[in-house]
Amino acid sequence: MNDNDTKRLSRLTSILTQLQTKRLLTATNLADKFNVSVRTIYRDIRALEQAGVPIITEDGKGYSLMEGYKIPPVMFTESQANALILAEQLVLKNKDTSFIKDYTEAIDKIKAVLKQTDKDRANLLADRTRFEQNLNRERNSNNISELQRALTNFQLVKFDYTNEQNKTSNRTVEPFALISTTENWLLIAWCRLRKEFRYFRLDRITKMQVLTEKFEQHKMTLQEYFDKFY
Repeated sequence: MNDNDTKRLSRLTSILTQLQTKRLLTATNLADKFNVSVRTIYRDIRALEQAGVPIITEDGKGYSLMEGYKIPPVMFTESQANALILAEQLVLKNKDTSFIKDYTEAIDKIKAVLKQTDKDRANLLADRTRFEQNLNRERNSNNISELQRALTNFQLVKFDYTNEQNKTSNRTVEPFALISTTENWLLIAWCRLRKEFRYFRLDRITKMQVLTEKFEQHKMTLQEYFDKFY
């Protein structure tokens, strides 16, 4: 196998990974990412289809994988695994229990596909890496996982909220964004009580419930929100 063949095989594998992690990809996006021509991407997609990968082509939109198609686990390089282990240590200083639980379970699945030697190295790195913040492992919220699902599925969320004056009110909100600060996670949401966007500290939220009722997606990015309100 010559150098060009090696590069193409690597690119095909990467395209598969991209298709697995994103709902829709355009040939232009892929060409820019891999620094090749759009025509080369067309050939790559055709090669994957000929290899039996069920790629759906949406005219004028892009490519996606057929619903339910599963790709065998991707093997990580040692450097990639180490980067994920480092990220795990950063996550462990977070103060939300649900976020830590979901991330550590994902890391366990990633470790499971590593070769034994890489797995041993990853575990060693995890044991030898620490960060100074939040050493006491204090946890003051347990809502991020549910809020993430509510945010991406456009579901209303209802909860009791205690403000800085220690007054508690019941809120129904439309989740818009989640922001991590040094001390706490903040939820940006459209508050139906106040009729405006508000920040909510997760450690002040209690009795939270994700409702089945949906809301219409807010048509702006997080940066557009900051540009508009700050």
